[in-house]
Amino acid sequence: MWNHLRTSMILLGVMTLLTGVAYPLVVTLLAQTLLPGPANGSVVARNGQPVGSDLIGQPFSKPEYFWGRLSATGPVPYNAAASSGSNFGPRHPDLAKNARERIDALRKYDPTVGAVPVDLITASGSGLDPHISPAAAEVQVRRVATARNMSEQALRALVQAHTESRQFGLLGEARVNVLSLNLALDAMIP
Repeated sequence: MWNHLRTSMILLGVMTLLTGVAYPLVVTLLAQTLLPGPANGSVVARNGQPVGSDLIGQPFSKPEYFWGRLSATGPVPYNAAASSGSNFGPRHPDLAKNARERIDALRKYDPTVGAVPVDLITASGSGLDPHISPAAAEVQVRRVATARNMSEQALRALVQAHTESRQFGLLGEARVNVLSLNLALDAMIP
């Protein structure tokens, strides 16, 4: 019995060192060497100060900014420590209520808004999605252009410049990073 216990303890120690110390150190070293930006959270800096991440949505609600997807990380929106989906089914009353509230907010600033893309009125699976569809950006162009006193054509060109295509040309859909677009908008202000 002592022989088995000794063997088990040695294996536990070796495996702990391999999988709990050596492997994480090697992976961290490789990530920091080969992909330092993503390994450190894809932090976006402005004037040397971090303002967000390319990977986590930000709360924008002023009319002069593009709005991202709804966050399901209540009570604090876009809280990465509380990432989760809303888990509301298609018949859940809160799903319809949240969608109605977002549509009302969009129409408050632009009464001409017609059909609203689903990604503007629902949360993503994680509740932290930093992207919207080009259609969701287009729905907001008039509101943002009016609030910033700029032409819709110039704003559409900016949206187009910040539209990312499918990954590797085939994965996912075209998307617009809301934080990057809003930072580009702020940079245009004299």
